[in-house]
Amino acid sequence: MGTPHRYTIAATAFMKTVLFAIFGLFTAAFIVFWIAIEARGGRKGKMPRALDCAIGLVTQFFDTLGIGSFATMSAAFKLWGTVPDEHIPGTLNVGVTIPGMLEAFIYIAVVDVDATTLALMIAASVAGAWLGAGSVSRWPRRRIQIGMGIALLATAAFSLAAQLHLVPGGGMLLGLGGAKLAVAVAANFLFGALMTLGIGLFAPCMMVTYWLGMSPKAVFPIMMGSTGLLGPVASVPFLRRGSYSLRAALGVTLAGIPGVLAAAFLVRSIPLGTLRWLVIGVVVYTAVMMLRSARRPATPR
Repeated sequence: MGTPHRYTIAATAFMKTVLFAIFGLFTAAFIVFWIAIEARGGRKGKMPRALDCAIGLVTQFFDTLGIGSFATMSAAFKLWGTVPDEHIPGTLNVGVTIPGMLEAFIYIAVVDVDATTLALMIAASVAGAWLGAGSVSRWPRRRIQIGMGIALLATAAFSLAAQLHLVPGGGMLLGLGGAKLAVAVAANFLFGALMTLGIGLFAPCMMVTYWLGMSPKAVFPIMMGSTGLLGPVASVPFLRRGSYSLRAALGVTLAGIPGVLAAAFLVRSIPLGTLRWLVIGVVVYTAVMMLRSARRPATPR
C-alpha cells in the first residue's frame, strides 16, 4: 500500500519542479522582452511615482491573501486618473506579471494540490489568455470602457455571491478527475481569456472549484499558478502595441514584490470579510464611472 503513495508524492514533486522551471523561464523571457520593447521604443522619463508604487504595494499585498487585484487596481487608476481607460487592461496584465509569478512560486511550493489538476488548469488559463490578449489589445477606447465596466460588474457579482454564501464553500478534494476536471479546465480557459479584459481570475475560479468540491486551500496554488503563468503570455500583445502605462506598470511591479512577500510571510490575521465588502462597493462605483465615460462623446487627443 505504501508504494502508490510514494509514487504519488514523487510524481507531484516532479510536476512541481517542472512547473518551477517553466515559471523561471517565462519570467526571464518576460523581463528580457519588456526591456527590449522599451529600449526599441526609446521612452524616457517614465519612472513610477509614489502613487504608482503605493497602488502596487497595497493591491499585491491583498492579492496574495486572495482578494484579487485587477478590480482594485482598475478602481485606483480610474479614481486618480493615473492610467487612461484604454490602457488599463494592458497595465493590469503587465504590472502584475512578476508579482504574480512570485505568488505562484510561494503557493505551489507550500500547499498540497493534485499535480495533474494544477498543471491542466494552469495550461488552460494560459491558452485562454493567449487568445484573449490579441483581441483586447486592439480595441478602441470606448469598447474598452464598456468592456471594463461590464467586467467589473461581473467581478462584483462573483464576489457578492461568495460573500453571501450563495455558492458552495468548497469540499475536501485536493484534485479533480473525469468530468469534473474537464469542467474546471474549460472554465479556467474562459477565465484566462477574460483576464485580458480585466476580470480577475480569483473569484470565478474559486466559485467553480468550490462547486466541484475542491478544498479552498488547494485552490490557491491553482489560482496563483494560473495568473502567474498567463501573465507573460497576456502581456505580449499589449507590450508590442504600447497599449499600457509604463510608469504605472513599473510601480505595480517594483512595489508589488515586497507587498507579496509581506502578505505571504508576515501576516497572521486580518479581517478579510469586511475588506471584501469594501472592495465590492469600490468595484461597483468604478464600473458605473467607466460606463458613464463610455457614453460621453470622444474628445480629440
